[in-house]
Amino acid sequence: MNRHRTAASVLLAAAALVAGGLTAATPSAAAPTPTSFRPPQTQGFWTAERMRNATPLDVTAAPGAAGRTVATTGTPTTIAPTPAVSPTAFPQAGGAWTGGGAVVKTSGRVFFSFGGRTASCSGDSITSANGSTVITAGHCVKYQGSWHTNWIFVPGYDNGNAPYGQWSATKTLATDQWAASEDMNFDVGFAVVAPLNGQKLGQAVGAQGIQFNGGYNKRMYAFGYPAASPYDGSKLVYCSGNSGKDFFLTKDHSLSCNMTGGSSGGPWFQDFNESTGLGTQVSVNSFGYTFLPNRMFGPYFGAEAKAAYDKAVTS
Repeated sequence: MNRHRTAASVLLAAAALVAGGLTAATPSAAAPTPTSFRPPQTQGFWTAERMRNATPLDVTAAPGAAGRTVATTGTPTTIAPTPAVSPTAFPQAGGAWTGGGAVVKTSGRVFFSFGGRTASCSGDSITSANGSTVITAGHCVKYQGSWHTNWIFVPGYDNGNAPYGQWSATKTLATDQWAASEDMNFDVGFAVVAPLNGQKLGQAVGAQGIQFNGGYNKRMYAFGYPAASPYDGSKLVYCSGNSGKDFFLTKDHSLSCNMTGGSSGGPWFQDFNESTGLGTQVSVNSFGYTFLPNRMFGPYFGAEAKAAYDKAVTS
């Protein structure tokens, strides 16, 4: 697969793919767009073989997205990380994370059924009032008008193994803007997962902090489980460097990174400590441009992402 058509990457294609993908009803006939979903689960569905064979979800971004608005101002809000009950040169473009720390437990692969196939993304456990919240990309919970089913989070995924268990979603959510029109500026999704073996997710693996309205141009670390060549989804990979801002079609963060499909939804941290593996999450892997190789983009966490987070953590 061409690495520039990945959902580590949500990549540019014809405008009609997204702009024409949803048909608006007339105002009198329109029903409210659901912003959350309770994904059905098939017991025992995710075997080690199915997880290994899940393909990265490829999605597309429309050039027309440039006309959509995104809030980039507001009062900064930071939620501190939660510890679990139980060094590399800088910057760099992508490599296996060997530093250890909390991130190897809070980060994981996301698996789901979509369009008759099994697919994968990445995600992260974040601090929340319910202790059971995973953050990922919007297209990793809903795409082309359909919510994904058989949705699970596997923290610390290791080549088909789930060292900290498989956490099934009882509810998935996205920003209102992603749920309504799959606007790339707001490609943020959440999942509330059921307890496992008497513990909540945050108790079992810990949870990272998160910040909204934190501004641009920060030193960042991005993590994910890329599954498209040259990666195979078996390892936690990271990129690090000074971030910029997308001035092409979105208001996203930008970072030098060569992660491929499957890394979508993986966390971006500022103030990341390599020793503890803790940081403040400010974005997720979202997309890349075909004309700009080895560059990853992630949505700005503004008021819209905060509103979706507030819905998730109180579910």
